[in-house]
Amino acid sequence: MDSGLLVSVPTQSRGAHLVSTEGGTEINSPYRHRMVPPSSWIRSDQDREIQIRYSITGVGADQPPNEVFRIDPVAGKMFVTKPLDREERSSYHLRAHAVDMNGNKVENPIDLYIYVIDMNDNRPEFKNQVYNGSVDEGSKPGSYVMKVTAHDADDDTTANGMVRYRILSQTPLSPIPNMFTINSETGDIVTVAAGLDREKVSQYTIIIQATDMEGNLNFGLSNTATAIISVTDVNDNPPEMTVKTFSGEVPENRINVVVANMTVIDKDQPHTPNWNAVYRIVSGDPSGHFIVHTDPITNDGMVTVVKPVDYELNRAFMLTVVVSNQAHLADGIESSPLSTAGVTISVMDVNEPPIFHSNPKSIRFEEGVPPGTTLGIFTANDPDRFMQQVIRYSKLADPADWLSINTSNGQIVTRAVLDRESIYVKNNIYEATFLASDNGSPPASGTGTLQIYLIDVNDNAPVLLPKEAQVCERINTNYINITAADADVDPNVGPFIFELPSFPPSVRRNWTISRLNGDYAQLGLRIQYLESGVYDVPVIVSDSGNPPLSNRSIIKVKVCHCDENRECTTIGAVAAVGLGTGTIIAILICIIILLTMVLLFVVWMKRREKERQTKQLLIDPEDDVRDNILKYDEEGGGEEDQDYDLSQLQQPESLDHIISKPPGVRRVDERPVVPESQYPIRPVVPHPGDIGDFINEGLRAADNDPTAPPYDSLLVFDYEGSGSTAGSVSSLNSSSTGDQDYDYLNDWGPRFKKLADMYGGGDDD
Repeated sequence: MDSGLLVSVPTQSRGAHLVSTEGGTEINSPYRHRMVPPSSWIRSDQDREIQIRYSITGVGADQPPNEVFRIDPVAGKMFVTKPLDREERSSYHLRAHAVDMNGNKVENPIDLYIYVIDMNDNRPEFKNQVYNGSVDEGSKPGSYVMKVTAHDADDDTTANGMVRYRILSQTPLSPIPNMFTINSETGDIVTVAAGLDREKVSQYTIIIQATDMEGNLNFGLSNTATAIISVTDVNDNPPEMTVKTFSGEVPENRINVVVANMTVIDKDQPHTPNWNAVYRIVSGDPSGHFIVHTDPITNDGMVTVVKPVDYELNRAFMLTVVVSNQAHLADGIESSPLSTAGVTISVMDVNEPPIFHSNPKSIRFEEGVPPGTTLGIFTANDPDRFMQQVIRYSKLADPADWLSINTSNGQIVTRAVLDRESIYVKNNIYEATFLASDNGSPPASGTGTLQIYLIDVNDNAPVLLPKEAQVCERINTNYINITAADADVDPNVGPFIFELPSFPPSVRRNWTISRLNGDYAQLGLRIQYLESGVYDVPVIVSDSGNPPLSNRSIIKVKVCHCDENRECTTIGAVAAVGLGTGTIIAILICIIILLTMVLLFVVWMKRREKERQTKQLLIDPEDDVRDNILKYDEEGGGEEDQDYDLSQLQQPESLDHIISKPPGVRRVDERPVVPESQYPIRPVVPHPGDIGDFINEGLRAADNDPTAPPYDSLLVFDYEGSGSTAGSVSSLNSSSTGDQDYDYLNDWGPRFKKLADMYGGGDDD
């Protein structure tokens, strides 16, 4: 079989088959390279000798999509089992196989290329159902507007996929029904005629149809879309004033006041540069008193005062105002005569305050002029020339209350001495403010400031600085730099003259002054040694005024003992404040006595505490029960106590009541922090026969008490009982003749004195 056979199958066809003979390929059809005939088969030359089985493989046969094509394995006929859609798959590549009954290859496989022939089964589809475009009003014919596009899924190389466009309708039909045309192949929409006017028609709606089969309405499939064309505004309408003349009025001396409102009409699109108005004053206001602002909402012109007007100078203004747009007019459009209007503004006279023409007014005077001195006249003028009014003067601000003013003529007179050194004078200038009021309706007043430059005179004596200093007690060790402060200014200050007074004589005998420069001098010791202390040294200082002023000042000088760095030592500083050696020794003695008293008090307190701890009992030791009843760590009596039955006083042999205690109750050497147990109530007088049970019961209660000291010893009871089988402890006496030595009891202190006397080796009583 040949390979590479090209086969074409019509869309939607079924049962088409291909026949191929062995040793070559035969097409049992006159449509070799164009279309598969209704019946085709594959044959091998060897099918006369053996039985052949045919099969096909590839996409559309045994690969997805499966079983689109099927072959008769015996006859070799090939069929189409499903409808074919070229838009889903336009071609198939299969391979045909021929084998014998045992599956052995008889012929080499051949390639089958099947192309699906397109049919017009898809309508054109627009990318958008609604298209939006725009064109300037007044555009010339042939101006581009917009483009629409439709797509056909059929083969665009055939008439099935070739789309053509046309306009079905236009709304509105003004000014003509066919204002636009569309390129049938590209979909470009352009203008056909002139006459687009946004002010008349601002938007057009066009229905566009797309048809395949190259626009053949009889055979082609069609679809429609809507194109909305907006006519954009151009500045083809100049703004026009509603009237030729506007009027208004304004009070004099007022600013930021709207005095007239100018209205305009503009047919262009509102709130665009083609509509927004711009106003200009072209004449009638050479001084720039007015400006015209545009209202952004209404587009009106608001004539506003920006510079005060004066009724006495101009009683009225005649303005010429021109209005235009922010955007320039379109080509060929001329401005309208109505774009210019006049504005008449009348100025209203109001009562204006008097004006001090020299404000502030400056004058010069020497300080210290006496009260009642006339400084000058400070007057104001009334700008209202057409009103006959009287001006009165008064004082508004006079910080030091130095001045007064005549209410009628404005004459200023001093009330007190002018002092340049006053806190109210700044940089030699004293300021006062005065008020001028008229009698208009309503009354008006103006203020004026008077500045008095005070010329300095030498009226302040210099003051010595510093007020205090210190110097070493030895001559030529250090000096004190002194200067002076003067409240006056040049030439009534330095250079200063420093000198010591002649009285008292000790001043010049002990001290000396040497001049450093015009403002400073040095004060030092004249004698070799001066005792430590504080000295008041008078110094006379004089300024350079005419006439000069002098001042006798006191400087407190601390003379002290200095170290090698010429600094006062601590002792020297103390001595310098007036404490002599005897005083210092007395202070030190007082401190020592105070410390001794404190130490004696501490020793006395410790001795008293010791005596309190070792103080003997007030009763006789033999009568003290606490010295007769002792507690030992022994469980039984000694050798000499065998004649007594002490079993009732010994620790019980059974430990059951101890073992039965709760675990972890307590240690045997400290008291645990737990609630104390309640002991059983004891009878007031126990029966003598029950003394053993009484003791055991108390012992058991003590052993089980977690708050009691768990020593293996007898408890001390406050009642000994009566009729005990044991004798009194105090009657115990040793009859043993053994060699045991009890003399060590004498070393145990007074509490064991009784036992030491009974068993020790001392003398018998």
